[in-house]
Amino acid sequence: MTTEEKQVYMLLKAVIFSYHGLDEEEKQNLEETAVEFDAKNELKWALDFIAQDFITAFDRARAYLNDIIGDYPKKDRIDLINMVWQANNLKGYVTEMEATAMLKLAKDWNVEKELIELVLK
Repeated sequence: MTTEEKQVYMLLKAVIFSYHGLDEEEKQNLEETAVEFDAKNELKWALDFIAQDFITAFDRARAYLNDIIGDYPKKDRIDLINMVWQANNLKGYVTEMEATAMLKLAKDWNVEKELIELVLK
């Protein structure tokens, strides 16, 4: 996995988790993911990106991710959305705000139908 791919992965996960404020379980999940992918620097980068302006973090992340992910193969875009959906499900629920954020990204990446199918499983 390249540095850019790690940044995308960590930013996507962190920005969705941060949509309502990170709880301890989400922080732990981010740390575990960073260890799993040898992406501690990329996690720090993602958290710094969000901290620059928490209010606009999702919109800025969305624009950043759209510039990069638009070139990804469809399967990779689906895998990224699925990853974030599954990570949210680990805590036992997905908030309306998180679901809305994921739907916006899925629509941007032309994988909205696939996200809905994943959710219905």
